[in-house]
Amino acid sequence: MKQRHEVLFNQVENYRNYMLHAIENVTSEEAEIIPHHFKNNIRWNMGHIYVDHYLWIEAVTKEKTGIPEQFPTWFGFGSSPKDFTAETPSLEELKLLLREQPTRIKKAYGERLEEEFPPTEMGMHTIEQVLIRTIFHEGMHLQAMLDLKKCIGIYDQR
Repeated sequence: MKQRHEVLFNQVENYRNYMLHAIENVTSEEAEIIPHHFKNNIRWNMGHIYVDHYLWIEAVTKEKTGIPEQFPTWFGFGSSPKDFTAETPSLEELKLLLREQPTRIKKAYGERLEEEFPPTEMGMHTIEQVLIRTIFHEGMHLQAMLDLKKCIGIYDQR
């Protein structure tokens, strides 16, 4: 694997660990709160980050990633916690999925980062480009979760 690809996967993993650290003490009850003027909650943002990586890989490769069928319904673009069912993954289940995802993506796509595909509507045509985009996207949703924490009164004592 090329050095820049190792750097990319280190970034994916490091940013994911930062996000997981930011929500590690959030309770299941707190993760469900949707403050006034917000559309989603912490649990939705977590699931959305997870789904987004795979949906964009699927968009560029046109291959199924193995993401569970209901995940886009619960966490995809335009969804909301109102779409949750009893089967929607819990906070703890999402933490586990998010923790494992960087390793799974590296294992499945680490040797295919520069493989060329027809471009998506955003012009991305490699998995490497998708991962760069998803890092940015994850950061946006991390900030949303940090804002949600502040609005519901969760302040880190760090």
